[in-house]
Amino acid sequence: MNISHLFLYRYAIPFTEPVTIRGHRITERDGIVLALKCRDGERTAYGEIAPLPGLHRETLDMAEAQLVDLVSSHALSISGALPDRLYPSVQTGIEMALINLEADASGSPPSFFPESAGTELLPLNALLFGDALSVTSKAETLYNLGYRAFKLKVDAGNAATAIECIHTLNSRFGSEIELRLDANQSFTLEQAVAFAGNLPAGSVSYIEEPLQDAACIGEFHARTSICSALDETLWQHPELYGMIPKSAIKALILKPNRLGGIAATREIMLRAASAGHQTVLSSAFESGISLGLYAWLAATSSPEPAACGLDTFRYLNHDLTEAPFGSGNSLVDARKAFNEGQKVNLHTLKLLSIWTL
Repeated sequence: MNISHLFLYRYAIPFTEPVTIRGHRITERDGIVLALKCRDGERTAYGEIAPLPGLHRETLDMAEAQLVDLVSSHALSISGALPDRLYPSVQTGIEMALINLEADASGSPPSFFPESAGTELLPLNALLFGDALSVTSKAETLYNLGYRAFKLKVDAGNAATAIECIHTLNSRFGSEIELRLDANQSFTLEQAVAFAGNLPAGSVSYIEEPLQDAACIGEFHARTSICSALDETLWQHPELYGMIPKSAIKALILKPNRLGGIAATREIMLRAASAGHQTVLSSAFESGISLGLYAWLAATSSPEPAACGLDTFRYLNHDLTEAPFGSGNSLVDARKAFNEGQKVNLHTLKLLSIWTL
């Protein structure tokens, strides 16, 4: 594609409030932006490499080192296949830049699902965590903005608080909202069954990763009738997706930068569709560069895509794009978000290096 230069940048975006990921308390989001510039100087395409502490095995420094090694050893081919065994965050960032470059050259967003009618307005779910008062207050505000899907963080250590929150939300909104829970694999089977027994009947759509041992999800469903969603299991033990009873699973939560890239995520989406499971694109607190592409991927997969977990932009102090991702309500114009994801504000980035290709 006539690429002349590769630019590497770093960024650091403060969170609006501290975020805890699997015991890691994080106050800012760090990442790398990869930019591919054409020889004509008229086109530059961006990709984001952003491993998240507590989620990824690789650190940001490890990801940067691998990327620099690829470029300096000329192992990074702009037109051919990528090397094997790349870190998932690096694979995602490179794929993203290449996809965006091709879209810019063609003048059209990528066709991930040519046979799908798709849509251009993507609903989002709102992320909730905290005590009952703060959760209810956030939910009320976001409900008034049009949100009808909410995701509440729960775990074995705060089960009582979570139950209080769920009862409060159910009393306030009832069936007007879809309430999803995310347990991050914190419950034993018996703890999860006991927790489920304290929930109002029909109050939750599913529990994301309820169990420490995902192999027991089928039994959890049999004992509670509550469906689960898979997230971490998809990269920790991908074989379990074909072993857990289909009826026990309602959705797959897909984080491309942890699953190993855009192509890998698309393949899982196709498999989920054939199994009758929802796919929920989710962010690892990435910037609008990633969110715009994820929104387009989700929106074009179905005429009625599930509300996606891209609302994490609300927890970032600022975006890397000239027009921040998101809108004033619960719907995102996916085409617009994809296009604006390539209009990067370079003042938010720190230049690391420039490479001639």
